[in-house]
Amino acid sequence: MNPVAAVKGSVLDLAPVVPVVVVEDIDHAIPLARALVAGGLPAIEVTLRTPVALDAIRAIADGVPDAVVGAGTVISARNVADSVDAGARFLVSPGWTPTLLDAMKASGVPFLPGVSTTSEVVALLEEGVEEMKFFPAEAAGGTAYLKSLAGPLPQARFCPTGGISAASAPAYLGLTNVGCVGGSWMLPADAVAAKDWARVESLAREAAALR
Repeated sequence: MNPVAAVKGSVLDLAPVVPVVVVEDIDHAIPLARALVAGGLPAIEVTLRTPVALDAIRAIADGVPDAVVGAGTVISARNVADSVDAGARFLVSPGWTPTLLDAMKASGVPFLPGVSTTSEVVALLEEGVEEMKFFPAEAAGGTAYLKSLAGPLPQARFCPTGGISAASAPAYLGLTNVGCVGGSWMLPADAVAAKDWARVESLAREAAALR
């Protein structure tokens, strides 16, 4: 396995959209990642929701050098260790606890802990963490909620994820406290099942042009 390369700058600034990927078939991992990168979306979050997720991260890290592959749905210190060992270059969690936060801080790679309330944001700021995932974005208040946080907590920056579409993404990306959004609309199930990587690349290109 190639050594984990450092992410230059912030994960939030790599691209306007971070594809949130659920890999069911390990044979899809490399061509899917290549299509996303070719479309202009180098940061790829592979969620730890399937038995092949870690293998997919490892395959992308080794086989698609222009991809910045990360692990999503990280909910334990074991997830952190396994993901970094597989080659993940950033970590994303749906929420956080002190134990999980300590593990992510010690991992040596950038991370986006998940928040959905003002108190959770303030608690992370106390811990010196200013970049976060806002999840589930649409269910938790969407753009109106994030806009209301910008006044009292301008130092916090977010990657909203959860229910965001190509139509709603521009409104999020127009907010001062949003660096990027996470979504899966550029990976329609029928295109992935048919291995229509050209369609995935085209949708990724449209997403990359949102900002």
